[in-house]
Amino acid sequence: MGQNQPSPATTHRAEEETRTPSLFKVLMHNDDYTTMEFVVEVLQTVFHLSGTAAERIMLAIHCQGLGHCGTFPFAIAETKVQDVCNRARKAGFPLRCSIEKE
Repeated sequence: MGQNQPSPATTHRAEEETRTPSLFKVLMHNDDYTTMEFVVEVLQTVFHLSGTAAERIMLAIHCQGLGHCGTFPFAIAETKVQDVCNRARKAGFPLRCSIEKE
């Protein structure tokens, strides 16, 4: 092999490193106790949504029982779910979040 040509192992490894990670939806579930205001606050702080977007998702959660909060690689989705659950428990709410593969 020439000096400027990468070895097959290097080429293969570079191709593996550039794969797009699998994405996961973060879903928030409706319950009869968590306030709409708290849901909007969480959507704005954890998911960095505008007030309008947060209210739209909150209404979907309230009316349809489930709302799509965002789509992320697994580690980020998992961290956001944990953050939401921790905030909810600290505030005394039973708010649930889940992850679904896209």
